[in-house]
Amino acid sequence: MTVLSSSDRDDAEKKVKSSYFDLPAMDVSVAFPQATPASKFPPCTSDYYHFNELLTPEEQAVRKRVREFMEKEVAPIMTEYWEKAEFPFQIIPKLGALGVVGGSIKGYGCPGLSITANAIATAEISRVDASCGTFNLVHTSLGMLTIALCGSEEQKQKYLPSLAQMKTVTCWALTEPDNGSDASALQTTATKVEGGWVLTGQKRWIGNSTFADLLIILARNTKTNQVNGFIVKKDAPGLTVTKIPNKIGLRIVQNGDILLQNVFVPDEERLPGLNSFQDTSKVLAVSRVMVAWQPIGISMGVYDMCHRYLKERKQFGAPLAAFQINQQKLVKMLGNVQAMFLMGWRLCKLYESGQMTPGQASLGKAWISSKARETASLGRELLGGNGIVGDFLVAKAFCDLEPIYTYEGTYDINTLVTAREVTGIASFKPAASRSRSRL
Repeated sequence: MTVLSSSDRDDAEKKVKSSYFDLPAMDVSVAFPQATPASKFPPCTSDYYHFNELLTPEEQAVRKRVREFMEKEVAPIMTEYWEKAEFPFQIIPKLGALGVVGGSIKGYGCPGLSITANAIATAEISRVDASCGTFNLVHTSLGMLTIALCGSEEQKQKYLPSLAQMKTVTCWALTEPDNGSDASALQTTATKVEGGWVLTGQKRWIGNSTFADLLIILARNTKTNQVNGFIVKKDAPGLTVTKIPNKIGLRIVQNGDILLQNVFVPDEERLPGLNSFQDTSKVLAVSRVMVAWQPIGISMGVYDMCHRYLKERKQFGAPLAAFQINQQKLVKMLGNVQAMFLMGWRLCKLYESGQMTPGQASLGKAWISSKARETASLGRELLGGNGIVGDFLVAKAFCDLEPIYTYEGTYDINTLVTAREVTGIASFKPAASRSRSRL
């Protein structure tokens, strides 16, 4: 076999390429003038049952504020950054100024929103871009909330005000290469030494981790064998974080592999209220509700995009909206959005009244994310060829829903949480194998 030199390869490429091969892509509005791309985001048309009337004036104000910000600041740039798999750091200060970062945390510069207002903000961010929704969820509903619920008063005063303005960013590291759904079996260790702790282990899929100023690390106390929580600062000796490449969804989110090689954490950076895996449940109760609202927002955006597209795009001398099968698909999407919103709203009210159970939160996340996949799939069909390019939102949303369907408990695991609650029987682990058949 002949191996070409680099110069020969260059010559061969030049012979194959046309004179216009390396020209920049045509602007989508020129290439496809018949429909408006998502950079100019469509108006919201998905609130068919007027659910906005269920919201308080404060919650309506949050919705309006976040919607305007996302449509103006993020919609024009999201496709470019999604394609590059890079994060638009320039939006962080503007997002921090919206008055929603920190969610339902009270005091310490946080907005103290109702759970419903927090959920509405999550949906409105995700309606335009799911990656930005995940970025804020990790920062607010995992990182900040862990400090607020499990941190000392000194830690809250030290870290939360800056985090609430997004002058600093946090991440939350639970998942490991060998422990995903079985997260409580995590293997990262924390060993007590004079003046602090030494952390050793590995984490994977940790959103925001490549640039986070504070990393909330969950590790197993080698003395008690219980899970403890620690605040690790960026660039700590022995800490390495590398970006996970080649994702098909949430490409703007910077997920990382974290390697902890004898990382020293001072005693004052241990979270005193996180002494077992059970202590994470109060954090995950909120975050699971918020994650359920992400696919609600995504589905709203997909419906809004398809609603506009079908009226603009013409084939056979008529707008696509004039064809019966397209109308049927659009209405099915609309029905899904109404049902998803109502389930999410009810979850918020159950939480606010102190009645929500883990099974209810898990059913909400599982069912809503499942219906969102169906909604995006229908949208993908409606847009035809434009359903596979990010310029018209649906393809991007279609891909972004895949990791959301999986994280914060896969669909299957969440159904088992609910099933355990309604049957009283846990079925997470397979029955022990028998050496002899009962038959």
